[in-house]
Amino acid sequence: MTTFVRRMAIGYAFLALFLSSGFLLGVASFGINYGQVADNLPPPEKVVELLTSFKLTKARIYDTNPRVLSAFANSNIELIVTVENEILNQLDDPQEALEWVNNRIKPFVPGTKITAIHVGNEVFTDDDPTLIQYLVPAVVNIHNAISQLGINTNIMVTTPSSQAVLDQSYPPSNGSFKSEISEIMTQFLNFLSSTKTPFWINAYPFFAYKDEPSQIPLEYVLFNPSPGMVDPVTNLHYDNMLYAMVDAVVFAIQKLGFDGIEVKVSETGWPSKGDSDEPGATVQNAATYNGNLLRRQMAGEGTPLRPKMSLEVYLFALFNEDSKPGPTSERNYGLFQPDESMVYDVGLSNIKSSSASSSSSASSDPSVSLNSSASKGSPKHYKSLLCWVLVLLLPTSTLWDTA
Repeated sequence: MTTFVRRMAIGYAFLALFLSSGFLLGVASFGINYGQVADNLPPPEKVVELLTSFKLTKARIYDTNPRVLSAFANSNIELIVTVENEILNQLDDPQEALEWVNNRIKPFVPGTKITAIHVGNEVFTDDDPTLIQYLVPAVVNIHNAISQLGINTNIMVTTPSSQAVLDQSYPPSNGSFKSEISEIMTQFLNFLSSTKTPFWINAYPFFAYKDEPSQIPLEYVLFNPSPGMVDPVTNLHYDNMLYAMVDAVVFAIQKLGFDGIEVKVSETGWPSKGDSDEPGATVQNAATYNGNLLRRQMAGEGTPLRPKMSLEVYLFALFNEDSKPGPTSERNYGLFQPDESMVYDVGLSNIKSSSASSSSSASSDPSVSLNSSASKGSPKHYKSLLCWVLVLLLPTSTLWDTA
């Protein structure tokens, strides 16, 4: 406990010194998933206030709820919206896609900063195998409709996939897509390549650990120091499972003949509670995984295969969602409870308190945040200093020691 208190005291001292200079760290590659499968969540207007108070300026939703889109208008929060799987079969008709974009997207831009449309979610591995045939036509039609209606062409159109699209993923260099989806996957990748759009993956090291807790080291999946693994083909060293998962997707894409497509993480996270057959689902592990992930995001890390390309990640999730079906873990991925209290703190409270301190400074840019680029003219040494401060402050496994 003495060590913990000492670290906190030193950390806050440095943080106060840093903030007196009027700078906040910005990370362009971190967002959060705002799921709404619950009956007790705050209204969207309050959610915008919550995100803004914690300097979070990237979010992803799972529909195009008009109230949510209206609430996010003029908020400086970039938003990814989603086409529900259930209507994909309608959108393979270009006219239907045009009407969908005209009704669901056009009325809200540019006031609401919609940066991407995710056409379905995990369509390649959906329980309904017929959906996959509509995916590429729907993606193409929505892309064309955006252009036809004169909407900002910077809105990217893509779809997120689960890790189950891979036939092989270990080691990463062995990554390959399942043969039964390779034809449609090739069509989809051709679209991404021609439009310079990223491939999005939902990647959960928690699932791998839950299935084989005796075989997979917990420290490796939590981003804690561990021997990790070395890919015998590339000789690349992986010190965490998430980066290995992402690079396995990169290799799978390359094996279908495409190079240069960026891979981003649309979902990752760790539950704070689970059933008896869900080992590892604890508050401590959730705080460690998400805190370590945030720290790496702040450092702008890439994967071993693409070390110079910062990995963009959207954390799952903003809230615990009490109406989600399935095991207990499904309802306990949130950083926040529905009453907006923290389930655990990964360091966001420091950002919130620093926001209040910096608001009185005329030199502070209110849009600078965890998720947006650093303020103009911020020297690199300030960024490094705050990184080290938050290394001291963010929860890690060492902070749980009582020594």
